[in-house]
Order: sequence, then C-alpha cells, then structure tokens
Amino acid sequence: MATKTEEGAEAGTEAQGDETAVEAATGTAEAARAEALEEGSGQTDATDEASVEEESAEEEGSGEEEPSPEKAPSGVGQGAGAVVSAALGLVSLSGGWIGTVAGAREQLIGQLRTPSTASVATQIKAVYGNAWHGTALWAGLFALAALLTGVAVLARPAFGAPGRPQAPWIRSVAWAGVSLGVIGLLLAALTYSDALLALPSTG
Repeated sequence: MATKTEEGAEAGTEAQGDETAVEAATGTAEAARAEALEEGSGQTDATDEASVEEESAEEEGSGEEEPSPEKAPSGVGQGAGAVVSAALGLVSLSGGWIGTVAGAREQLIGQLRTPSTASVATQIKAVYGNAWHGTALWAGLFALAALLTGVAVLARPAFGAPGRPQAPWIRSVAWAGVSLGVIGLLLAALTYSDALLALPSTG
C-alpha cells in the first residue's frame, strides 16, 4: 500500500511539474509575441510618420508657385520691320512726297539764283539738274533705310532668340525689302552721278 501511495505522489509531482513547464513555455511564448507586436507597432508608427512627413513635404512643394515659363516672342516686331523694309524699298523706286518736294525746292532755288544772262547749260543744270539730283538723293536714302531694316530683321533671330525659327512670311517680306533697297540704291547712285538719265547736251 505504501508503495502505491508513493508512486501516486510521484506521479502527481511529475504532472504538476509538467503543468508548470507548460505554463512557463506558454508565458514565454506570449511574452515573445507581445514583444514582436510592440516592435511591429513601432515600425508601423515610424513608417506612418515617414509617410506623413513625405505628404507634408509634397503639399509644401505643391503650394509653392511654379516658375512661369518664358513667353516665346510673338514675332510682331519682326513682321512690322519686314513690312516697313518693303514699303521703304517701294518708296525709293516710285518716289515719295519728300523727294518730290526736295526736287521742286532745288528747282525753285536754281531759278532764283541763276541770272538770266547765264548760259543755257548753266540754267539747265541749276534749274533741272540740281532738282533731279535732290530727288535721286532722297530716293537713295529711302533705299538705304529699306536695306538696313531688312538686314536687321533677317539677323534678329541670331541675336535676340537664337535657335528659334523665324516665320517664313517674315523672311520673305524682309528679303523683298532688301532686294528693293539694293535696286533703289543702285538706281539712285546712277542717277545722281549722271550715269543714268543725264542732263541733255546743249551743244
């Protein structure tokens, strides 16, 4: 009987020891799980904070005014210059009111300053020759202005906006002004030097 009692007591002690070991292992597992949860929550909080900081930085960046892009030149000034160049070239060939007035003035001055006793050649030169030369001079000035304006329009993109193409119609009109200026300047020089439309001979 005593042996059975001792054996029962030992079995109970072993069972209690096993239960204690199981409880200890369970407690250890729960503690490890709690630590893991705490670490995970800490990482999640850090991630959330980082995302919040990124969002706030994006909002601040979006709140800043974006630099406005540079406005491309419209080419209005260049177009106006091309048209002016062509108009000046036409005036140099057709004759403007300034040239007409200048010629009439030189004719009047020749009549007033030339005595009636002067030779016919002198009277023709003073009355008509100086007037024609004055008209040719003003035509040459208009032609030179047309030439310089057209060249300035054609050269403008190389200095003001390099790499930006110029409108084709602007280049065409500018080239027309340059061409008319060259022709007008040549005719004015020939007329002023009496190589073209010279005074008639009185002999």
